[in-house]
Amino acid sequence: MALTACGSDDGGDSGTDGGDSGSSETTGKIGVILPDTESSVRWESADRPELERAFKEAGVEYEIQNAEGDAEKMTTIADGMIADGVTVLAIVNLDSESGAAIQEKAASQGVKTLDYDRLTLGGSAEAYISFDNNKVGALQGQGLADCLGDKDANIVYLNGSPTDNNATLFSAGAHEVLDAISTYKVVGEQAVPDWDNEQAVTIFEQLYTQADGDVDGVLAANDGLGGAAISVLEKNGEAGKVPVTGQDATVEGLQNVLAGTQCMTIYKSAKLEAGALAEAAIALVNGDSPATTGVTNDGERDVPSVLLDPVSITKDNVKDVIDDGGQTAADVCTDDFAKFCDEAGIS
Repeated sequence: MALTACGSDDGGDSGTDGGDSGSSETTGKIGVILPDTESSVRWESADRPELERAFKEAGVEYEIQNAEGDAEKMTTIADGMIADGVTVLAIVNLDSESGAAIQEKAASQGVKTLDYDRLTLGGSAEAYISFDNNKVGALQGQGLADCLGDKDANIVYLNGSPTDNNATLFSAGAHEVLDAISTYKVVGEQAVPDWDNEQAVTIFEQLYTQADGDVDGVLAANDGLGGAAISVLEKNGEAGKVPVTGQDATVEGLQNVLAGTQCMTIYKSAKLEAGALAEAAIALVNGDSPATTGVTNDGERDVPSVLLDPVSITKDNVKDVIDDGGQTAADVCTDDFAKFCDEAGIS
């Protein structure tokens, strides 16, 4: 299996307390390395604050840094955290090779490791904490099919980074759904290196041109890539006419869904995922095994896993994301989008 998800800003935060529910018996230190700030705004806007909240409530010492899309920087950060005495290290790998090397070195120093959001193929993490990423792709595929109907349709896939195992799973899940519909034809498919939205614009423009503009639907792996495709469709007068998928329920993604230029997105609660990581990390700090719900095979071994359920978001249930605290109405319902929020019952 291959798994993925979608990063952050430079620098790190650390803390030792912040909640009266913390355990005074917790003496270890947790390090978390987020991947970047380019692939998705989620890493800094959602994951970091939720992780901080969870660690503070538990009264555990922690440090969170961001690798800014640089595998060498992630290795350097990991070395520094190990030298600073972390006893548990969680990473969102930038690629499996560098991630596995970090985990191997950590293990040699007696540091337990966790895979957060992305599975490290060939790694040695004690557990893997993420969402069911094959299901993410299946929900995206079904969402696009719901928007297209059973008519003849040409589809372009704008996949995530080829070094991200989750991107492989997203694509596989979507193909399982869409390939079974005989009226659909794939007229273009390409992965976007490092989930780079600017590269995605160029890539989609090329795919769109190669298809002579005869594109009826776009399976975009996350909201950033979806936004890139929408920008090209807008230039060609097709935005809102061609359904586009997404993922992460970002502010831009939700606004596009409300405005009708994006068909759907996927909500993966940072509160749930960060909470699950915090529970696993705190268990390891205390010398216990993390509570898991199953296993995920990384090609070499079965990794104990916690796989959470993603939620499909369309115009009809954007309000659910706001109500859950995934985004705020103040951020989503700005300017021209206020009227769409009113129509969706968001205030």
